[in-house]
Amino acid sequence: LGVVRVAAPKSAVIQFLPLDIQRCAVACPGVRIDLQEMNSLEVQQALRRGTVDIGIYEGSLGVVELPTEPYRSDRLEFVVASGHPLSGRQRVTLGDVLDCDLIALGESSAISIMLDRLAEEAGRVLRMRMRVGGFDSIAALVAQNLGAGVMPQAVAREVAGDSRFVRLDIAEAWAERQFLLCHRHPGTLSSAAQGVLEVLAQNSKPESRK
Repeated sequence: LGVVRVAAPKSAVIQFLPLDIQRCAVACPGVRIDLQEMNSLEVQQALRRGTVDIGIYEGSLGVVELPTEPYRSDRLEFVVASGHPLSGRQRVTLGDVLDCDLIALGESSAISIMLDRLAEEAGRVLRMRMRVGGFDSIAALVAQNLGAGVMPQAVAREVAGDSRFVRLDIAEAWAERQFLLCHRHPGTLSSAAQGVLEVLAQNSKPESRK
């Protein structure tokens, strides 16, 4: 019995955690998971402060000096409206992305931080038109051809899967992302947290990845 505090970003909450938490419920009866959705930077901060037991974050932001292992990976797609100038393409490059007006999550989201870094490295300025709180909001605005969005492939299938949208492969190495599973030092974890960690770590093995 007990409560386990788990922090994770929106991408992981949508793509991976529903099934993983269900597996935890089966493997750890009586344990309640207090899931807190926050961006990857905030997950790292919570881990450092010790306000969560387990955290999942996007690996390009650097590693927290706590026990860490690979969790899951995802791939980013570029989503445009069916009437967008790039809608006839099958794939895009970073240059194509930087040439477009963009709709993205907040400045501190992992995707936004990465796009800012890539633009700076390319000597470009992001054409950031709007920042919103969720991928569903990005999709609603993209559908009206107000800009384009970068989002995980599995998320894009759900929120931008109809004929109003075209989902384009991003032919860049940075489009493949790795999430990390991080936790407090084993001596400070409760038995409940250790049980949940074991299930999450087992689910992170390659044959379980999506």
